[in-house]
Amino acid sequence: MSSYKVMVLGGTAEAGELAARLAGDDRLATVTSLAGLTRLPAAIAGPVRRGGFGGPDGLAATLREEGYDALIDATHPFAGRIAAHAAEAARTAGIPRIKLVRPAFPRPAGLVVSEVEDMAAAAKTVPTNARVFLAAGRREIAAFAGRTDLWCLVRMIEPPTVGETLPPGEVILGRPNRNVDDEAALLREHRIDMLVAKDSGGPASAKIEAAAQLRLPMILIKRPDPPAGDIVPDVEDVLAWIEKTLFA
Repeated sequence: MSSYKVMVLGGTAEAGELAARLAGDDRLATVTSLAGLTRLPAAIAGPVRRGGFGGPDGLAATLREEGYDALIDATHPFAGRIAAHAAEAARTAGIPRIKLVRPAFPRPAGLVVSEVEDMAAAAKTVPTNARVFLAAGRREIAAFAGRTDLWCLVRMIEPPTVGETLPPGEVILGRPNRNVDDEAALLREHRIDMLVAKDSGGPASAKIEAAAQLRLPMILIKRPDPPAGDIVPDVEDVLAWIEKTLFA
């Protein structure tokens, strides 16, 4: 049986789930592409490609030369540049593309939220002398480095590198905790006044539930709009799109 070749642009939990679901489908040859920004990614089912493509032209060339039939963009909601490159590359290569975008965070009762455009705006919005939990990527938190009046709790999956720009405060290592009580205890232990996070979406995370429970204000960074084209909110809809696009 001939198979269709599908590329999944990954790096998210949804991409991992999708890879696992597609790996058992004999009609498909699926490759998950990882940008390689995190050195300790979770295990991915099936073949994995690591590293960039050299922009949309490089991705389009790979899609054409390696005979891909479809492109699934399951990257992070804030990976706006990658999403734009994926849309352009698929058009250039002449293959169908779909973007998986998980819904925005729900707002639990009791949560006080301010939305801003980016991390620089968040850094300007935080009140003087606040104790802040920065739940964002290591590249974004540099916006807070100049706020020497703040005390910032930063959680990283991997330890900071030598010379990395960090805001004043403390770094803890580990992945986000899924237990609301544990997150609430962390916020109380460090006497946190406010949380700053990107609206990465999905079910309300433990840190957001904990903030609502403790009545702590939160600043959320708005997510960028995805490129025009097919957009779905979950893995099941991607699977339905594959059936309709490749096998109908």
